[in-house]
Amino acid sequence: MRIITCVVAATAIAFISTGNAFADAETGQGYFSVMGSYVDDDEDRGIDDDIKGAQFGLGYALTDAVNIEAMLSIGLMDGSEGGAPDQDHLGIGIDVQRVFRRAERFSPYLHAGVGFFQVDPAGAGKNPEGVMYSAGAGFLLDVFESNNVALRGEWRYRIDEAGPKDLDDNIFSLGIQIPFGPATPKFVDSDGDGVADGVDRCPNTPAGARVDAYGCELDSDGDGVKDSRDKCPGTPRGVSVNADGCPLDSDGDGVSDDKDKCPGTPAGAKVDANGCELDGDKDGVVDRLDECPDSAPGVQVDIKGCEIKGEIRLPGVNFESNSDRLLPGATSVLDDAVATLKKNPTITVEVAGHTDSDGAAEYNEGLSARRATTVRDYLASNGIAENRMTVRGYGEVEPIADNGTSAGKAQNRRVVLRIVDR
Repeated sequence: MRIITCVVAATAIAFISTGNAFADAETGQGYFSVMGSYVDDDEDRGIDDDIKGAQFGLGYALTDAVNIEAMLSIGLMDGSEGGAPDQDHLGIGIDVQRVFRRAERFSPYLHAGVGFFQVDPAGAGKNPEGVMYSAGAGFLLDVFESNNVALRGEWRYRIDEAGPKDLDDNIFSLGIQIPFGPATPKFVDSDGDGVADGVDRCPNTPAGARVDAYGCELDSDGDGVKDSRDKCPGTPRGVSVNADGCPLDSDGDGVSDDKDKCPGTPAGAKVDANGCELDGDKDGVVDRLDECPDSAPGVQVDIKGCEIKGEIRLPGVNFESNSDRLLPGATSVLDDAVATLKKNPTITVEVAGHTDSDGAAEYNEGLSARRATTVRDYLASNGIAENRMTVRGYGEVEPIADNGTSAGKAQNRRVVLRIVDR
C-alpha cells in the first residue's frame, strides 16, 4: 500500500506542475506517464489474471525518434483457488523506445528494457527477486488537445528470473502521458530561405532568392548588387555597375565603360563596338567632324578631314597695323594648324608671310618676314618641331587679289603654310 500511495502522490504532483506542457513529448522534453494494467500472468504463478496492476514512467525524449524511460510497475494479484497465495509484484527498470511519427496525433512506438523484479507472496517468509527483461509496443494518441495530455496504450511481454524458473507475463496497459519542460528549439525559418531565424543575418529575404550560410542573398559576380536584382549577372570583377548590376556607360554611347576605348564620346555620336566614333573614310577624322567625307584612301587631311594640297591656309590670322603682333581670334586658327601638323608628322612647311601693296616694298618684305616668324614661334611653342618649319617673307610680290580695293588688300595680307615635303 505504501507503494500505491507514493505513486498516486507523484501522479498528482505531475498534473499540478504541467499546466504549460505539450500533449506529446517533443525532443528535449521530459514526460510522466501513469497507466492501469491488465496482467495476464504465467500460469505457473498460480494467480488470477486481472486488472490489478499499474505502470508509471518518467522519461525523456532524446531525439525525434528515441525516448529513454525509467519504469515502475506494480501488481496486486489474487491467488487462484487451490493455487498460490496472493502476490504483490514490483518491477523497476529502464526502457528504450523507438517512436514513429512523433509530430502526428497518433504516434506508435516499440520498446525494450531491462530491470529488477520482486515477488512478495502473502504469508511467505521470503521475497523472490531477480532480473527482468521486457519488450513490446504501444501508442500515443493526442485526444486531449486542450489540456496537453495524451492517451497512452501499451503491450509489454515480460520475462523475470525471480523464481526457480523463468516466468513470462503479458501486460496490457492504458493511461495518460504528460510532457513537461522546455522542448529543443524547433527550426524556424520565417523567410523560407533555409537558414534558421536565430542565425539569419538578413531576414525577409525574397522568396526563391539564393542565400549564403547567414541567410543573406548571394552576389555571385561581386558587383554589390544581389543576384535577385542583378539584371546583368556575370559582370567581371572590379567593373563599376549601376543599381541594376549592369556596367556603367558614362557617355551613353551604348558601350559599357569597361569596354569603352573612347570614353567621353559626345551624346548622339555613332560609335563602333569599342565605343569610338565612326570614321567612314578612315582619314583619322571622325564622321561627326569630317567636313570632307569620302576622302580618297591614303591622302593627308587636315583636322577637318579635308585633303591637304599645296598649302595650309590660316584665315583669320591677322596682325595689328604695321606690326607683327597677332590680333585677338588668331590663336584658335593657329591651334587648328598645330593639330593638323601633329596629325601629319611627316609634313614640313614654309611659313610664308605676305602683305598688300601699301608702303615701300622693302619694308613690306621685312614686315611679312616678322609676321611669319611670329606664326612659326607660336607653332613651335605648341609642340611643332622647328626643323619642320622654315620662314620667308614675300612682302607684296605674290598678291592673290586686287590691291586696288580694300577687300583685295585684306586678302593679300596673309600668312600660309606651304607644303615643302610630305
